[in-house]
Amino acid sequence: MIKKSPYTIDVQVQTRFVPDQSAPNENRYVFAYTIKLHNAGGVPARLLTRHWVITDANGKVEEVFGEGVVGEQPWMRPGDDYEYTSGAVLETAVGTMHGSYQMMADDGTRFETPIPAFTLSIPRTLH
Repeated sequence: MIKKSPYTIDVQVQTRFVPDQSAPNENRYVFAYTIKLHNAGGVPARLLTRHWVITDANGKVEEVFGEGVVGEQPWMRPGDDYEYTSGAVLETAVGTMHGSYQMMADDGTRFETPIPAFTLSIPRTLH
């Protein structure tokens, strides 16, 4: 059996297109994403900072660095979940995001939690 690191945060992502905030004729596509974090490790940890790499279909890359998420620096005990929703604005109907969270365990260990790449895209309309 593979033993998980005591510093393990699982990341799940759900995305959706936000048509009422978008203006495709002005190359403005708004997406919401909901992130669910789960402390699968053995020590409590706090999310300190985030780093995002957002790429649109034209190859334009935007990097975002910041403290916490949605104004919070959640602290999670082993087994705890934390969920938040945020958004991104692209100039194209499709794009990708990936990044990482910088975490601090209660024992003082800093570790990085990767955020796997996910796709932002408008739903395809069938006629």
